[in-house]
Amino acid sequence: MPLITLPDGNTIEFPNKVTGLEVAEKISKSLSKQATIISVNEELKDLSFVIDEDCSIKIFTSKDKEGLETIRHDTAHITAMAVQELFPGTQVTIGPIIENGFYYDFSRKEPFTEDDLNKIENKMKEIVDRDVPTTRVVWKRDKAISHFKDKGEIYKAEIIESIPQGEDVSIYFHGDWHDLCKGPHLSSTGKIGKYFKLTKVSGAYWRGDSNNEMLQRIYGTSWASQKDLDEYLKRIEEAEKRDHRKLGKEMDLFHFREESPGSVFWHEKGWKLFQKLVAYMRARQEKAGYKEVNTPEILDRSLWEKSGHWEKYGEHMYTSQTPDEKIFAIKPMNCPGHVQVFNQGLKSYRDLPLRISEFGKVHRYEPSGALHGLLRVRAFTQDDAHIFCTEDQITSECLIVTNLILDIYKDLGFEDVILKYSDRPDLRVGDDNVWDKAEKALLDAVKASKLEYTINKGEGAFYGPKIEFVLRDAIGRDWQCGTLQVDLNLPGRLDASFVDKDGTKKIPVMLHRALFGSLERFIGILIENYAGKFPFWIAPLQAVVIPISEEFDSYAKEVNEKINNVGISSEVDLKNHNLNYKIREHSLSKIPLLLICGKKEVDSNSVTIRRLDTNKQENMELNLFLKKFSALNKAPSN
Repeated sequence: MPLITLPDGNTIEFPNKVTGLEVAEKISKSLSKQATIISVNEELKDLSFVIDEDCSIKIFTSKDKEGLETIRHDTAHITAMAVQELFPGTQVTIGPIIENGFYYDFSRKEPFTEDDLNKIENKMKEIVDRDVPTTRVVWKRDKAISHFKDKGEIYKAEIIESIPQGEDVSIYFHGDWHDLCKGPHLSSTGKIGKYFKLTKVSGAYWRGDSNNEMLQRIYGTSWASQKDLDEYLKRIEEAEKRDHRKLGKEMDLFHFREESPGSVFWHEKGWKLFQKLVAYMRARQEKAGYKEVNTPEILDRSLWEKSGHWEKYGEHMYTSQTPDEKIFAIKPMNCPGHVQVFNQGLKSYRDLPLRISEFGKVHRYEPSGALHGLLRVRAFTQDDAHIFCTEDQITSECLIVTNLILDIYKDLGFEDVILKYSDRPDLRVGDDNVWDKAEKALLDAVKASKLEYTINKGEGAFYGPKIEFVLRDAIGRDWQCGTLQVDLNLPGRLDASFVDKDGTKKIPVMLHRALFGSLERFIGILIENYAGKFPFWIAPLQAVVIPISEEFDSYAKEVNEKINNVGISSEVDLKNHNLNYKIREHSLSKIPLLLICGKKEVDSNSVTIRRLDTNKQENMELNLFLKKFSALNKAPSN
């Protein structure tokens, strides 16, 4: 007689064993129709799972994250099912869910075409219409290996061979077609719905190893309703228009080369944007009491071993051996260098909190397949800072940092921010009483922000809890940018100390803080958020002065000089092209203001203003223009 406890604390008792679907039916008929999967004592199961003892359960629908992920997992399966029905002899490998969708990797000699994707999609809809039942069976490991080898599925057999001897494996059947999978899954193919779309094909090495065969990866997305699918496809279309790599080329901001993969070649305008952000951040940090430093990019391996980074990050670090056989590493982060700065000179409790900042260039090896424009690079600049403080100062410093980060994001147009709070993992360093203080301090900061937050149980760093700041952009995408971490480990490993009130030496707490994270990545996010149409105060080139003929070149130069003198970045276009050509060219480059000069403007000492994305023109007296746009050429918080 299993006693079922529901999420609201209510209980239902059944006289005999019962399935998840029967529990849903007992609660309500409508719930049973909407149910996708259940969790039993927090473990996800199929609706057909038999419950024969007391437990806690939760029923998920497509409105839940777990329910939607199950729909996507099933859609990946029927993608593979459709491919093998249409293209016999194709081998399946793996097909996991990913953010907003799924992919499946196939081994096939002929490349999939765009027309093939349409055929596969239609076959998938046909499979949904068949509404064949989905069932789970458990096989012995060796039986599963033999079965898939006999079918010619050598990749699937290889996956099972990596499972330890003696373990059983889970196989899911959709009608006769079946796949190795731990589940859970929906009860039939008809439950999936037809709100899916195959989006693209790309190459992928088997098991991510470039020494292995190149497979074909089909990506897709799947949703709970046509409305959700349409909205997602619209976001994807908009995202393609906003792709920072495309806009970076059109706006002449940066480029990449194979000779230095993952490293940015900044052009004049891109570097000006970079430096504007640095100047803005530098001013905010100076006002907040940070002391900016600069530390070496190359440090002896011994320091990285002592800090613990060598063990954790060694394989991602660039190293070099000198003629005297010493091994040096290019820094992947700034933390150890900042501790060395702190260690210079005796520190007292009166010196704390000590806030040290750096725009530090760091290098981390990323696989070439993972590189993605400015968003995933190997060389980048961290707006890094470390705050050395006492245990009693953790709470106040975390609140100050959180408010600073949120205020800076607001200046840059990001007001929709979500916080993710992660507490102590099972494997950690430090005393539990210090962890208690650190966790409370961070959680207080999160709550004080009055923003939406989630708790990632046990996902903190081994040295302390952390907050991640997630920005939502103009088209609804989330970007994890800033971080705040409490470090109970590194200062002690690198012999940092201060003299406390009682004259004894104490180890300081170290707060790791990044606002943008990577300036390169943040610029990529900014480009896509604004579609290249930056707010006036951060636009790298804010105005172009255009004389309508050579007769007015001297006046245009005079206007340009006066604009530059008040701190507005402008150029004068004296090229031998007609006015309409110049307007089109500079509009494509996303220049906020085009200032047209002709006889009328010369006579009235004015400029005619044409703003980006409008055909309307406005004539303004030059001194008034300089006063008005000088005021606009400041961060909102200034």
